[in-house]
Amino acid sequence: MGVDAQIDEIGPWSEIKLEIISKYARAYSSILDKQGYFQHVYIDAFAGLGYHKSRETQEIVEGSPRLALEIEPPFKKYFFIDINGLRVRSLQEIAKSNVEAVTVYEGDCNSILVDEILPTIRYEDYVRGLCLLDPYGLHLDWKVIELAGSLKTTEVFLNFPIMDMNMNVLKHDLDRVDETQAARMSRFWGDDSWREIAYSKNLNLFGWEEKESNDRVVEEFCLRLRNIAGFNHVSRPLPMKNSRNSTVYYLIFASPKPVALDIVDDIYKQYE
Repeated sequence: MGVDAQIDEIGPWSEIKLEIISKYARAYSSILDKQGYFQHVYIDAFAGLGYHKSRETQEIVEGSPRLALEIEPPFKKYFFIDINGLRVRSLQEIAKSNVEAVTVYEGDCNSILVDEILPTIRYEDYVRGLCLLDPYGLHLDWKVIELAGSLKTTEVFLNFPIMDMNMNVLKHDLDRVDETQAARMSRFWGDDSWREIAYSKNLNLFGWEEKESNDRVVEEFCLRLRNIAGFNHVSRPLPMKNSRNSTVYYLIFASPKPVALDIVDDIYKQYE
């Protein structure tokens, strides 16, 4: 399969997400660069080819890796990860413009982040990181999120894939959920507590378990980011909606710093 066959077509909601992340990354890099003593790094865990095709215009849209490399002042290091070999080769071509600063990994980002990248972002070494966790669905493990939060050095933009959850896990009848899909949800969530949160017997007169709203599920996940992963400052989840006004995913920002959340809130307001 050629590269052209693997170009993702993205809708306007994804183009907005790229704008939001790029705007924040510029502010983040500028602030840390001015302080002088920090080494700040950019991590893209599901980096893709580095570019997409607009569903509306059919034009090429720069992806998050290319946008990150264009930011001035630049990050000190860039880590791009993808599990697909063809996408990795595309990323390696992009990296040639800044080969000393960019490292491209091929493989499962969950193990690569936990074993190789996040442990190097150490508080005492004055290293700080901005990490994009933008999975295509329920392909992210909670252990990554929890480690990033515990470091107190790393900020994350997280794609909370509510459409994948609704299609494959959060059925109206909990007994009909396939256990393989339930296991994917538990890896993303961190444990099985989503079962109690996503289903309630309070919505009817008969004591049946019924699915809670999307808002309830994502709000509880934001509480987990604060109370369990240890991110002190978590944004309101921004719903990214398709042309049918259905929420495809929520974009969540989490940081150890209050000023970071203030900046993201200001950016979010531009798109509400």
